[in-house]
Amino acid sequence: MKDNTIIRILKVTMTIGICLILLGVYFHLFNSHIEEMGIKGIIISAACVAIGMILSLPTKMFLTFILVNREAEQNKHSNKS
Repeated sequence: MKDNTIIRILKVTMTIGICLILLGVYFHLFNSHIEEMGIKGIIISAACVAIGMILSLPTKMFLTFILVNREAEQNKHSNKS
């Protein structure tokens, strides 16, 4: 797979993760239906946050690694010229 495709997939995954985190916070703070569900509502909001963190945090690290490698390669090529 090309770097651009991988970066696009990682950005989409990171965005979905952040949206899930925000959805979990919304459920926990502002949704009365989730509050009425009691423990099940807490589990639902916590699951949204947990899955969102799983999707967003490692993706950020991997995306940073790819971008740093790309910048190092560009610097290597520009120093040779």
